[in-house]
Amino acid sequence: MPYQPALLRILHGLITALVIFALVSGFWVYNTYDQRWGQLPLPNLEDIQGIHGTGALTFLLLLPLFVIYSFHWGYRRLIQPQAWQQLHKIGQPSSWAALQKILNSVMLLAATFAAITGRLMQEEWLPRGELNHWAYGGHLLAWLVMLVALILHIGLGIKVGGVPLILSIVQIKIRPNDRLQRWLQGWRLTPSRLLLAWEILIMGGIIAAFILPVFSS
Repeated sequence: MPYQPALLRILHGLITALVIFALVSGFWVYNTYDQRWGQLPLPNLEDIQGIHGTGALTFLLLLPLFVIYSFHWGYRRLIQPQAWQQLHKIGQPSSWAALQKILNSVMLLAATFAAITGRLMQEEWLPRGELNHWAYGGHLLAWLVMLVALILHIGLGIKVGGVPLILSIVQIKIRPNDRLQRWLQGWRLTPSRLLLAWEILIMGGIIAAFILPVFSS
């Protein structure tokens, strides 16, 4: 079984749990107030918007840490300059690995857009039946992309590394050399111009998610 750094497993586990929580609670919000594309017989929770919002805010607070880790420690798992050439080698392991890295990068962008649009929404919209606000539509789209990307992320993980790769991200074993000093040694400031541009885009979006609600209100 491959070994994943402890810091990655901690942040990845927290983010994954919050994403799943946001997807479930977000669907519950949709199921309560929208239902335009179908519904499930779920019980009515009066404060479901507040529950979803609390989880989403926790996700937003943790997202910058995960983004910083991803771009400066886990950059090898993100899109690389040679990714497009590798994609042309259809069916080869390098093409699947490149696709997985692109997907990881897209997930970060979708998560950021979900945070921005969610922060721009007003709690009164859905109870009033105001379903046509662009922020709400964008929020639904962002989480739909996240759901599809999460499924593909798991599928490609199995395709590239098999079940052992999936299990390695949830194991609790920590090697003796997997400590703070070793984490600092793995830091890279700017792995590539492509990743630098991608990081600026995502971090700019996260900053916007914090400050835009002040102006929108």
